[in-house]
Amino acid sequence: MSEAMNLGNVLRSHVSVREFENRAVEKDVRERILTAALAASSTCFLQLIDIIRVTDPEKRQALMHLSGEQKHVVEAPEFWVFCVDYRRDAQLVAEADLGWTEQLVAGCLDAGICAQSAMAALEAEGLGGVFVGGLRNGIAEVDKLLQLPEHVVALLGLSFGYPAYKNELKPRLPQAVTVMENNYCEVNPETIADYDARMREYFAARSRNPREDTWINGISGILKRERRPFVREFLQKKGFAVK
Repeated sequence: MSEAMNLGNVLRSHVSVREFENRAVEKDVRERILTAALAASSTCFLQLIDIIRVTDPEKRQALMHLSGEQKHVVEAPEFWVFCVDYRRDAQLVAEADLGWTEQLVAGCLDAGICAQSAMAALEAEGLGGVFVGGLRNGIAEVDKLLQLPEHVVALLGLSFGYPAYKNELKPRLPQAVTVMENNYCEVNPETIADYDARMREYFAARSRNPREDTWINGISGILKRERRPFVREFLQKKGFAVK
């Protein structure tokens, strides 16, 4: 029971970490994180996920630029890339029928589950990290850099190490908004307004980069702009979601 409670505390206290001590992650710690990540649930036990540990400084530098100049891609002791891989299974099954959109959905789900398992495992070891979805800003260039064959695609990165600084815990939407029973329920505007006020207080009071902002303002900036319109064509060239 104590171990379960400890894991619960780890999950409830998650924050993204972007600043790290100049200290390597020990091999045995790294192996435990990998074992935990790859023990994650797998759709039909297809085991579709690859993890590429990037140690080449030049490749790290290139990935930083492709990710939108996110410095932690270079500065973190560890940087891993999570890939969906249908090639391996298809090489074992000559009649494999690939290219279905559902296969891409399954692969994305498995990659997310695996990456989150890695995050939980590394935080349980006293480390911290941050996901890097910005890899998809240069998805074709990342593909070439990592020499990924057909039916393998990189979805996200993970920078991690020993934290030099941690942000304050960011409030999440209340369960009254996101947890439902038996059917979908429309959101209560007052509940959202209360949450937005809490987020305004959070942004104003945090110890690094305080600012006048709200959650709704933040998501507005994201949802109103075009989001990587080149991704679908690239995925289809790689053999994904063509039917």
